[in-house]
Amino acid sequence: MSTPISIMWFRQDLRLRDNPALREACNNGDVIPVYIYDNCNAESFTPGAASKWWLHHSLHSLNKSLDGKLHIASGNPIDVLQKIIQQTGATQVVWNRCYEPWQIHRDKAVKQQLQEDGVQVNSFNGSLLWEPWTIMNQSGSPYKVFTPFYRKGCLKAPSPRSVEAAPKQANFIYQNKLDQGIDSLELLPEISWYKQMQQQWQPGEEGAGVSLSEFLNEPINDYKQARDVPSLNGTSHLSPHLHFGEISPNQIWYATLHKFNGSMEDPHMDCFLSEIGWREFSYYLLYHFPTLPSENYNAKFNQYQWRGRNNDLQAWQQGQTGVPIVDAGMRELWQTGYMHNRVRMIVGSYLVKNLRTHWHHGESWFWDCLLDADLAANSASWQWIAGSGADASPFFRIFNPVTQGEKFDSEGEYVRHYCPELKHLPNKYIHKPWDAPKEVLATAGIRLGDEYPHPLVDLKESRQQALDAYEAVKNA
Repeated sequence: MSTPISIMWFRQDLRLRDNPALREACNNGDVIPVYIYDNCNAESFTPGAASKWWLHHSLHSLNKSLDGKLHIASGNPIDVLQKIIQQTGATQVVWNRCYEPWQIHRDKAVKQQLQEDGVQVNSFNGSLLWEPWTIMNQSGSPYKVFTPFYRKGCLKAPSPRSVEAAPKQANFIYQNKLDQGIDSLELLPEISWYKQMQQQWQPGEEGAGVSLSEFLNEPINDYKQARDVPSLNGTSHLSPHLHFGEISPNQIWYATLHKFNGSMEDPHMDCFLSEIGWREFSYYLLYHFPTLPSENYNAKFNQYQWRGRNNDLQAWQQGQTGVPIVDAGMRELWQTGYMHNRVRMIVGSYLVKNLRTHWHHGESWFWDCLLDADLAANSASWQWIAGSGADASPFFRIFNPVTQGEKFDSEGEYVRHYCPELKHLPNKYIHKPWDAPKEVLATAGIRLGDEYPHPLVDLKESRQQALDAYEAVKNA
């Protein structure tokens, strides 16, 4: 009797450790590992340029872990899977669930078709600590506010599943005729703008493990305070690894608990795990409110008078707004594919409120530039800063980028790193060069409008204009 063959369909789970679908495939017999670049169903949610760079290297890392036996294909997944089944006689297809609306729709159709073909299909949770449909409030409805969702819902629910090792016995089958090769996906651009990213990041399961170990070794011990200071190495830098599934949230959750001997009392650990909880909440919102990427969660913002696409948007994208902390953040994003979370809130508030530009434009730019671009987190976070989302920051909470810079980059280290033209300004003016006397600017070698731009808008006036526009719709 021949050994059963399962197809392991890798998606956003590019790892061997703690991979429930892979475990099932290996327990069932021989395994054909497959990655399908879906260029038929994603439409506007095709990965952006930075994400493609990461994906290219992550696939190479996974392929190495599989001893070169990963099959790469592009196209409509059902067509690819049926072709492999026809040529190999595979009797089972397994995958870990994805939660973006278009993926859910696609996966249901794929599952139905394969089952009609007589193929067994099994899916698993390899991406979230709690399935979105298992956490409900007392009335049986989805939570809409983070704190009760996390504290009363998640933390009172059964504990996340335990972490599993990589399969010890796995027989991976490889057929050259079924493999198009990673390079066929053409994920790398012709212009090598990603060279600085390459120096800072290590995509892949091994790199994810290194990032977690380094974070738990020291930065977590001061996480609650250091996470807000962009010049410090105070955060985990795990978000790209999490998005591509090179590490599971379960691995992070239990490794963090182990670091603190299973206690939830440490404030730094509690703060970090609540950030993992925010990731869960983003996916939860996307699952229960699938229009989150395209429509305001709070419908009254449909009446808000945005300025539309404008020249200021391009200046914001290029880090040329004349507001140092904003420009530093946007340049960090372009150069590294990443932006510190505190600065993400500052640049987002500036775009949506001071420049009165729709959050869709910010979301779209982040989608293309972020290595950790994630539909759930990106949509929920932009709606949070715009005031239009679930449990959003109130619209009138408009971040003042000067006071934010002075508080969280008090020595100007972050600004000087990404805006070197300002490096000779004294700390007093590093976050507001427009207030510097002419002689101070001259000594620093700066002429506003030449070496560094004048501010696009007056912060006080633009804040009032945003509030006046909001006044017209807040009671709608």
